[in-house]
Amino acid sequence: MSPILTEQQRALWQSLLTAAHHIVITCHRGPDGDAIGSTTALASWLRRHYPEADIHIIAPNIFPDFLHWIPGAEDILVYENHEDGVRPIVEAADIVIMCDHGELKRMWTLGDVVRDHPTPRIMLDHHLDPEPDIADLVISHPDLSSTCEVLLRVILELEGLPFTTSEATSLYTGMMTDTGAFTYASTRPEIYELISILLSCGIDKDKIYRNVFFTYSPNRMKLMGYLLYVKLDIWKKAHTSVMTFTNAERRRFGAVNGDTEGFVNLPLQIYGMKLSIFLREDTEHPCIRVSLRSVDDFPCNEMAAEFFGGGGHKNAAGGEVWGTMDDALELAKKAVNKYIDQLKN
Repeated sequence: MSPILTEQQRALWQSLLTAAHHIVITCHRGPDGDAIGSTTALASWLRRHYPEADIHIIAPNIFPDFLHWIPGAEDILVYENHEDGVRPIVEAADIVIMCDHGELKRMWTLGDVVRDHPTPRIMLDHHLDPEPDIADLVISHPDLSSTCEVLLRVILELEGLPFTTSEATSLYTGMMTDTGAFTYASTRPEIYELISILLSCGIDKDKIYRNVFFTYSPNRMKLMGYLLYVKLDIWKKAHTSVMTFTNAERRRFGAVNGDTEGFVNLPLQIYGMKLSIFLREDTEHPCIRVSLRSVDDFPCNEMAAEFFGGGGHKNAAGGEVWGTMDDALELAKKAVNKYIDQLKN
């Protein structure tokens, strides 16, 4: 595998962390497996290599229940609705390490605190077009599968194979979830070399898969059936599907945080489907969360940036619409019409 760090980056990484006594690790709002995997693995590795440092993981808001089993997730602090207790920890940090995002706005109000706090920052990410001057050290590789792969390769270059089983478990979880269990963004041979390295650290990849994908409640299964039977709308000429999910439906089915994870991928199993759009009401803010998934060469990230104020990867992206579900549906129609030629092809 070719190196992903320059000599200058290696030296800056070492100097920034050696000088740090209070380290804060953050991720994007709505943390997913890659965000939780990378932050927990990094926190554990840092605690072993810099035992005198005070290290905290802070997530902008709550994360899905099906990720709570990840080693170290129990120590994650949540900023939203706990601002008075968590803000002083950020303000005491002498370095902030941001994982799995390239824009401060992806952290919402936590991003404002980080922006206003004059301390060095490190960014580890794999998304396109990071914000200019977001960090003193930017390690960004959009060609890699996940931030966990970025972190894994950084640490391998720095120290060889220093992972515990827990750290390897976190890293594999992030790589697995950000590639749909290695069904997309995972054709490079290096990914499978890295998996073999993680296996040598003692991970149980089958158990990791079950922990993420086979821990659903009866209510979640009933909700999935309802959304597919009642709420799935096929725009046949555009090879596009749309599903909507309201908070009233959330209450009806007793859905908990994370219960809709993966639903956006299901319509792509339909023959000829090229784009799947999932619109769901946010539980805490007056907005509609937008998830986009595609196959082949359709650019979800371009559609997300142009119409939904978001971004992501070519085949997996998201954003939001500040308005009603009707507003979001209307915008989705405009987006599909704009890209109709690519969808028809």
